[in-house]
Amino acid sequence: MVQKKDKNTCEFGDFQTPESFALEITNIVKRLGIAPKSVLEPTCGRGAFLIAACQTFSSVNKFVGFDINIEHLKYLKKRIITEKYANEIDIINGNFFNYDWSDIINRLTDPLLIIGNPPWVTSSELGFLKSSNLPQKSNFQNKSGYEALTGKSNFDISEWMLLKQLEWLKERIGVIAMLCKTSVARKILIHVWQQKYRVILAQIHSIDTLKNFNASVDACLFILQIGDGSLENKCEIFDSIYAQKSSQTIGYYQNTIVSNLNNYQRWHNLQGNDSKYIWRSGLKHDCSKVMELVRQGDQYCNGYGDIYFLEQDFVYPILKSSDVSNAHTSTCRKYVIVTQQYIGEDTTPLKFNAPNIWEYLQKYREHLSKRSSSIYRHRPEFSIFGVGKYTFMPWKVAISGFYKTLNFIEVGPINGQPVVFDDTVYFVPCWSQSEANFIAAMLNSQPAKEFLTSMIFWNDKRPITIELLKRLNLRVLAQILDQEEVYDGYAKNHVV
Repeated sequence: MVQKKDKNTCEFGDFQTPESFALEITNIVKRLGIAPKSVLEPTCGRGAFLIAACQTFSSVNKFVGFDINIEHLKYLKKRIITEKYANEIDIINGNFFNYDWSDIINRLTDPLLIIGNPPWVTSSELGFLKSSNLPQKSNFQNKSGYEALTGKSNFDISEWMLLKQLEWLKERIGVIAMLCKTSVARKILIHVWQQKYRVILAQIHSIDTLKNFNASVDACLFILQIGDGSLENKCEIFDSIYAQKSSQTIGYYQNTIVSNLNNYQRWHNLQGNDSKYIWRSGLKHDCSKVMELVRQGDQYCNGYGDIYFLEQDFVYPILKSSDVSNAHTSTCRKYVIVTQQYIGEDTTPLKFNAPNIWEYLQKYREHLSKRSSSIYRHRPEFSIFGVGKYTFMPWKVAISGFYKTLNFIEVGPINGQPVVFDDTVYFVPCWSQSEANFIAAMLNSQPAKEFLTSMIFWNDKRPITIELLKRLNLRVLAQILDQEEVYDGYAKNHVV
């Protein structure tokens, strides 16, 4: 059973590494033929990797352990003295995000091994805890507009730390060997390959997080060897830290990280945006107890058990990821209040057009004002997101982002109203059932599925993303399927 994390674990991502496990990790690094002169554990905690490195690498002349937690460092210092480690070991207390790292890095000789287990926590989780254990806020991934506002600029703290470590080694020779989420490792690989870092070896070794950390997370040992030599645009995947041979090789082609190179190369000409059919995400409101309702005759019951008469023209059937994944789309379990026709629309006309809904929203104003996401700041009262002309199209072709099946389904009106989705569902809007049938059939074709699955990593929390779906050019797909004339017939009238 996975234990509930306490605040310290949540805030600092404090999963202390078992010493025997740390020793197995350092031995993997040694088997790669790496003989470091210096070792740095930048979030060392109680120093499991520092101690393991002392036991593994006889070539090292200096070790450095760094951590924000003074109690962990007191324990580590006492252990070093008690167990009489003869190595030169510096223990430094500080905050990773505002420390002058050049002072440490410049004193360490190459090859430098940077090893450890950085926090497994995201910036939004720390923001929710009002933690100070964060880098200075910036859109460091260069997300734009709505993406940055709606959380796509959210990042794992370990991602920020790994990018920092890459900068330390930019003109050096060394190795990064870190435990991190597998999704983070892939993000770092994309950055490395895009920026042409001097990476000559890349490996991902899956780890058993339940056994070693009592946590249910898809995580890995991530190894990057940096130095002079041939740049490597592929990464070997090992099923465990005990595996002697890789089970898969992922690569980087046409600015894309791919999980199945053969299928990607076969259908790579499908890559490209379609200017007519644009993928959209569902509605975002962040207040389900108020905004989502169960219909009872001509009344609606909210999440607090209160029942109201509300104007039906502003209340729409909503489907969730599970509904879409299981193709339960002819009926709905819930309805949702749609306060706007487009993002940023003034909501005060509701006072006259839907007085019951306006009164209802006023009653729950405090709940809606507590929505923490920055997207609601400086917006009209009771604003929602993921809304536009496309929301009210009668037919859609939809897919769940959470479920591990690539199945596109057509969704029509329920009780004469267009269906809306929650923000874990992605869809293409359509004018008619025949158009939806056609688009769904194309998306479920072999070329489309092989192309998309070549870029999907099914162990991700949300394996299907809107960025992935946008890579498929439907016009080119129609040409391959010999359906270009039909496509053009629908596309010429498809203006959303």
